[in-house]
Amino acid sequence: MKSDRLTNALPTALRVASLIALLLALPAQAQYKVVGPDGKVTYTDRPPPAQQGKVSPVATRGAAGAPSADANLPAELRQIASRYPVTLYGVSSACDLCTSARQFLRQRGIPFTEKQVMSADDTSELERVTGGRDVPVLTIGSQTMRGFSSDSWAAYLDAAGYPRESKLPPSYQYAAPVPIVDRTAATASRPAAENTAAPATPSAPPPAADNPTGIKF
Repeated sequence: MKSDRLTNALPTALRVASLIALLLALPAQAQYKVVGPDGKVTYTDRPPPAQQGKVSPVATRGAAGAPSADANLPAELRQIASRYPVTLYGVSSACDLCTSARQFLRQRGIPFTEKQVMSADDTSELERVTGGRDVPVLTIGSQTMRGFSSDSWAAYLDAAGYPRESKLPPSYQYAAPVPIVDRTAATASRPAAENTAAPATPSAPPPAADNPTGIKF
């Protein structure tokens, strides 16, 4: 009799274990939690119509437990971007190659961060990070590619696992370019003596250069 009870309980235990595993896995993939009018809770990676019930975003985390860089991305693309983040380095002034590089990444649907040279500090940091002062430069994870080449960039993006056609949701918006050096961090790191030093005697300004940042493109 005891053996029969154990036999009958086994399928139920397996179903419960499977359900628990499913619930634990859902938040890692789903972006939205939907509570229907009947109280039923479901998870989805696409924003459902408002009339389906109460919708709230689900906090997503990367493989290392840190918050996801962009929770608006589809789950598969979010995992790739977390593993191999893409950064485009350019300049804030006119640069045809930078424009071509930006258009290439957007047409392919690559989520990327754009950093631009806006000061002498940015120029020094660009040289430190990329090994030169020429732009555009693309980094995919730890891989650095100087100079724009659609064929070469495409090959590296393929190797990283990025889809060849855009998988970005229609509502996705790229962030505005930012300076390479965080202005707040740069100001805070300056020695106090530098901020309190007496101003030097004014001198005649040097003649203006055509390209004061020294950037090549």
